[in-house]
Amino acid sequence: MGLVVALRAMCHVACLVVLAGCVGSPQVPARSPIAPTRPGGVAVQPTAPAPSAASEAVRQHFARVQADLLASGLLRTDGGGRDTPFSDRMLADTFIRIALYDEYARGPVGPVQRQTESRLRRWEAPVRVGLRFGASVSAADRATDTARIGSYLARLSRLTGHSIMLNDSAPNFLIHIVNEGERRALGPTVAAALPGLSTGEIAGITNMPLSTYCLVYAMSDGSSGRYSRAFAVIRAEHPDLLRLSCIHEEIAQGLGLANDSPRARPSIFNDDEEFALLTRMDELMLRILYNPALRPGMSEAEARPIVNSLASALLGGEG
Repeated sequence: MGLVVALRAMCHVACLVVLAGCVGSPQVPARSPIAPTRPGGVAVQPTAPAPSAASEAVRQHFARVQADLLASGLLRTDGGGRDTPFSDRMLADTFIRIALYDEYARGPVGPVQRQTESRLRRWEAPVRVGLRFGASVSAADRATDTARIGSYLARLSRLTGHSIMLNDSAPNFLIHIVNEGERRALGPTVAAALPGLSTGEIAGITNMPLSTYCLVYAMSDGSSGRYSRAFAVIRAEHPDLLRLSCIHEEIAQGLGLANDSPRARPSIFNDDEEFALLTRMDELMLRILYNPALRPGMSEAEARPIVNSLASALLGGEG
C-alpha cells in the first residue's frame, strides 16, 4: 500500500488564539439524513444543532484568519496575471516538485513534514466523489457546497480528460465537511475508509490542530502509483473563501499534485496563501499529470524529459 497525505497548514498571526473547551458531538453520519416530511409530502429541512463552544471558537478564529489574509492582499481568485509570468521551464520544474515529491512523511502519530522524493501518482480508475456532511452543516450550506464541488469536478474532468464526478454509488474519494466535534468522532469512519492507517495517524486526523486548515489522504495500490481511494476533511467552520479554497486544494492534491513548494507561483500549491483558487499554472500541471505520455510509478528521471516536452508544447517553448 502506498499512502500520501497532503494538508494545508499555516501559522498566521491568528494562530496564536488558543482553542479550549472542546465538546464532542455525535459521529457524522455516513450519508446525509433523509429529511422528514409533513403530511402532504412537503420536506422538512433538518435544523442544524447549535454549535458547541469549541466549534464557535474555531469559526471565529478562521473568520479572523480570512480577514487578515484578505487585508494583506492574499487569497487571490484571479488565477494569476501579468505580475505572475512563468515559462515552460518554470512550469516543468514546478510540476516535478509538486507531483514527484512529498511534503509529508508518515509518522507514528501522524504526518511529519519532510520533503522526500517520490514517484508519479494519479488515478487510473474513474474518480467517484462522495460528500459527507456533519449534522452541523445547514441545508443551505450543503446545497452551496454540493453545487460548487460538482462544478469544480466537471472543470477538473475537462482539464485532465479523466472521469471525475459526484457519484454516491460506491465512492472512492470521500470528502467530509464537519465541525470540531464531528471530526473528533470520525475515527471509525477513517479506519474503515483507509484501513492501512495506524491508530496514531487516525488520531492525527481526529485531533487535527488548529494550524491545519484541511487535509487529504490518498492511497495507492502498493508501489504502483495508481490511486484507489482518498479521504479529505474540511472544517465546516471555515468562512466562504477559505472553505472554497480548501475544496480546490485538497481535491487537486488528492488527484496527484500532493506537494507544496515556495517556488510554485502562481499556484495554490504554495503555503504563502497568495492564491485561494486553482490557477492557470495549476491547470497546466493537471493537464501534464494526466497526459497519457506519463504513467503512474514513474521516477523523476523517467518523467523529466517527458514533462519538459509537454510543458514546452503547452507554452510554446517559452524558456
